[in-house]
Amino acid sequence: MTMAATSHDKPVETAAPSTPRQPNRTALLLAPGVLWMLLFLVAPILMMVYVSFWTQTTFKIEPTLTLSSWITFFSSDTYLGALWTTIRIWLIVLVSTLLVGYPAALFVGLFVKNKTLSTALLVLCVIPFWTSFLIRVLAWRPMLGKEGAINMILMKIGLITQPIEVLLFSELSVIIGMTQIYCVFMVGPIAFMLGRIDGSVIEAAQDLGAGFWRIFRTIILPLSMPGVVVGAIFVSVMALGEFATSAALSGRKLNLPGNILVTPGRSPRWAFAAVAGVVLTILMGAVVAAMLRVVDLRKEL
Repeated sequence: MTMAATSHDKPVETAAPSTPRQPNRTALLLAPGVLWMLLFLVAPILMMVYVSFWTQTTFKIEPTLTLSSWITFFSSDTYLGALWTTIRIWLIVLVSTLLVGYPAALFVGLFVKNKTLSTALLVLCVIPFWTSFLIRVLAWRPMLGKEGAINMILMKIGLITQPIEVLLFSELSVIIGMTQIYCVFMVGPIAFMLGRIDGSVIEAAQDLGAGFWRIFRTIILPLSMPGVVVGAIFVSVMALGEFATSAALSGRKLNLPGNILVTPGRSPRWAFAAVAGVVLTILMGAVVAAMLRVVDLRKEL
């Protein structure tokens, strides 16, 4: 009796159909943002640097490269004084917005337990931005003037006998206006970070006998620092480039770089303006870089 040998067929391996190469999705996603940044951030900054080396005459500017505008800017007491005034006002406004904004953010972000009410309070902070920036600045004039609301109230309750003239058309009026305008940019980020704090952590600290100030110093303040840094960056960038508030509330008694460059009756000095822009841009970059070293925002946010 014989048995027929049977052969087992080996499976035939078939090559997978070749698919067309897919484009790099990451590059496609980044392309619009990168193109926008190149066109509207990098290119204008490079153009500003280039124009700062042009030759500035009394009535015109020529594309002849020179260092005269830079030498004039840093050898002029007017421009250097305006630059130091800008730095001083920026520091004062930064501190004042933090002192005013942090308690408000603490109340909205931590003490208000109802999320709907907390959101409504933040919306109330943003309502002034529904109007024009210039209107918000000029609205301080009838408030701070000799016969303004503040002087009238103080005289009515007997705290003063004569109007306080320094409230308007002075450096104080500019600081008051800038603090009110930019305070919301400090409140928002801090309130957001405070709202992320787990309430059980604070309750545990209270159960262990910690008082409010110790809880604030060891828990609340460290956890809210990313919001403080973000708010400080927002306020710094806007305050360092400010000139409209100064022109409206100081009566042109306060010289900032922008106010000097747009003096009425004089032709535009584009080279000097470009130098001032480059200097302020470098200053802003240094301030932002220093603040980012305080807190690692990528890790905290």
